[in-house]
Amino acid sequence: MKKLKSLKYLQGLIIPVLAWVSFSKDMHGWETFLPVIWLFVVIPLLELLFRPDPSNISKAEEKSRLDNILYDLQIYLMVPIQVFTLVYFLFSMQEAGLSVVDKIGRIASMGTCCGVLGINVGHELGHRNTWYEKLMAKINLGTSLNMHFLHEHNIHHHQMVGTPEDPATAKYGDSVFIFWFRSMIGVYFKAWEVERQRLKKKGIPFFSLRNEMIQDHIAEGAMIAAIWYFFGLPTVGYFVIAALIGHLLLETVNYIEHYGLKREKIGERYERVMPHHSWNSDHILGRLVLFELSRHSDHHYITSRKYQILRHMDTSPQMPTGYPGMMMLSTIPPLWFSIMNPKIREINEEKKRMNVQRQ
Repeated sequence: MKKLKSLKYLQGLIIPVLAWVSFSKDMHGWETFLPVIWLFVVIPLLELLFRPDPSNISKAEEKSRLDNILYDLQIYLMVPIQVFTLVYFLFSMQEAGLSVVDKIGRIASMGTCCGVLGINVGHELGHRNTWYEKLMAKINLGTSLNMHFLHEHNIHHHQMVGTPEDPATAKYGDSVFIFWFRSMIGVYFKAWEVERQRLKKKGIPFFSLRNEMIQDHIAEGAMIAAIWYFFGLPTVGYFVIAALIGHLLLETVNYIEHYGLKREKIGERYERVMPHHSWNSDHILGRLVLFELSRHSDHHYITSRKYQILRHMDTSPQMPTGYPGMMMLSTIPPLWFSIMNPKIREINEEKKRMNVQRQ
């Protein structure tokens, strides 16, 4: 029974299955948006009805989950499913007679898969230590043209989160739309800088095939060329737009995860990353769909922890609803600011009170 309970993360398959339905010949109009509707309408509405679950598992249960291969197999499974979904999408866009709405719906559905399966699963696997898990991470990120993500994220973001040096941390008062551009551009160039420093330490020339950023661009360029050759130039455009949607979903998640939270600078260094430097949500549906991404404080506090053992942290700030609902809320800046800015001010006032007490 416990083994079967571990399969709860297979609920993440709902999104690609809905995408496959949306790509089928009999689906047109609003029916081509099924994954988008599920993630950004149905789940947020359901999460308003269910209380968040802040409970944590015991140390013994943590060990049991780490020893249970089904947790790893579930996330590994998402890699071939994402690749299959992309191929199915490319074929589906060859269908004659598609209306503009049909095309937009299918592209949006593929973009949703790029964000949830491609980048989110790639993020989890990219934090693993084995070569084959890192390879799977690259494959999934490649389906969103985002292979450079790992270079910046694992090294720079996790070191500098909550500071002005991190382009993937949203500042107080930023709208998500401004943040999209600053983060996407900043992360891309920072990835090149991180790789330059890595090569310099090893005495390897920057312009070398051992430069992993160059490797990633060659791989992504080859994939675009293959799509052009087999499916035509218009389909390349459809794929690039879907990949961009995946990027924007990633940046929206980055926005809500750290919005307005700052690490204090002590001398020449910033304070250690602590649970109160990330926004969290214990709403169960979003947790399952996103492989516990919304327990983000524990992920930053101990980066090596696998998704199935991430914990609720009592000192982490909590969002009023799950990640999908908060992502939607962020796209309405006045409403987002009216809800989140008072929470930030309250957090800052509490910090001041604690600093005074220490003195």
